[in-house]
Amino acid sequence: MSSIGTGYDLSASQFSPDGRVFQVEYAVKAVENSGTVIALKGKDGVVFAVEKLVTSKLYEPGANRRIFNIDTHVGMAVSGLIADARQIVEIARREAANYRAQYNVCIPLKYLNDRVSMYMHAYTLYSAVRPYGCSVILSSYDDVDGPQMYMIDPSGVSYGYYGCAIGKAKQSAKTEIEKLKLTNMPTKDLVKEAARIVYLVHDELKDKNFELELAWVCADSKGRHEKVPETVYAEAEKSAKQAMEADSDSDTEDM
Repeated sequence: MSSIGTGYDLSASQFSPDGRVFQVEYAVKAVENSGTVIALKGKDGVVFAVEKLVTSKLYEPGANRRIFNIDTHVGMAVSGLIADARQIVEIARREAANYRAQYNVCIPLKYLNDRVSMYMHAYTLYSAVRPYGCSVILSSYDDVDGPQMYMIDPSGVSYGYYGCAIGKAKQSAKTEIEKLKLTNMPTKDLVKEAARIVYLVHDELKDKNFELELAWVCADSKGRHEKVPETVYAEAEKSAKQAMEADSDSDTEDM
């Protein structure tokens, strides 16, 4: 890519002759080299599942988490450069806190998504800065609007989704997500499906170790964004491993 972009990839504010902004494309590449993040929206909540790659056995479990609380009712899952993502988390938290201080109510997710995506987009406009090397997924749940979910990529473009995937194996994960009837699924089923897909798309040859992170915001959590309870987590992980074993057994029989 660098040979194509010679001279046109030195500034985030410069277009190439064929209308590309190479610095934004490089930021997208940073996301594609990160662990897979999956978000599924069902009938009564949103579930996050993150494949957090562990590159050293010396790391403490739970270090460098990729799922964050933005407000009591809003969660964020990130893929890409974790340091860049933390900056976006701080911006989102500040926006949520300012809205609460001004209006004395929780920030609507649509408004928060607009503010954060505008902020990320601003960093693609000036030559003195570079685009953020991360994609983020925002989610919330309340009794009025129900479950909501948005994904923002490094260019600042955002869409609402029923199910989305970012990171290394996003294409394989999207294929699996498209097979699900998400709108009819209760949250506990979503947790199992999300865990299964993360285990399914994990590349054991390139990335040996990973930690599965699961979080939800749903009716079961009373509209609060929080880690999935240990019992539900253990059950989801167990069923994901069983599904993997069943898959490998069927592949062996076919051979």
